[in-house]
Amino acid sequence: MSLRIAVALAATIGAGMLMSTAAEARPDMVGFRGDYSPGTIVIKTNERRLYLVVDPAHAMRYPVGVGKAGKQWAGTTRIDGKYRNPAWSPPREVKHDKPNMPDLIPGGSPRNPMGVAAMTLAGGEYAIHGTNMPGSVGGFVSYGCIRMLNADITDLYQRVSVGTTVVVAR
Repeated sequence: MSLRIAVALAATIGAGMLMSTAAEARPDMVGFRGDYSPGTIVIKTNERRLYLVVDPAHAMRYPVGVGKAGKQWAGTTRIDGKYRNPAWSPPREVKHDKPNMPDLIPGGSPRNPMGVAAMTLAGGEYAIHGTNMPGSVGGFVSYGCIRMLNADITDLYQRVSVGTTVVVAR
């Protein structure tokens, strides 16, 4: 086999593996135990997974990015707003750490870290949102927000409503 054919074959196999990885990032129906009502969102930060409870024994599971060291939190809250292509103003702590960041990044901008949709959480500056950096999903990466792939936040956004209970556990 020539080097050129071997390189083309490796590239084709690699592209196929990348495509299958992206497809696996879609939500999975999994077994799930806990005392949660159907429709509740449960985020397990140590697993870096978000679960949407479907029934007493099952949930839709999504990969997420969560708060980095010192930025994690736990508790129960509710979704208090849903937004498509939201503009983003960095919270005071982010602005302090990154003073050159603009005061407002318009929705739809490739620099906007909120991605294609966001659902704000009551009682704070946190949200469950998409991302413009898909490689960060699955890590300890945020200032406390829950980061999802854009395809996954779009899916979750359609499944839940304002008022949905959100439980964040470590």
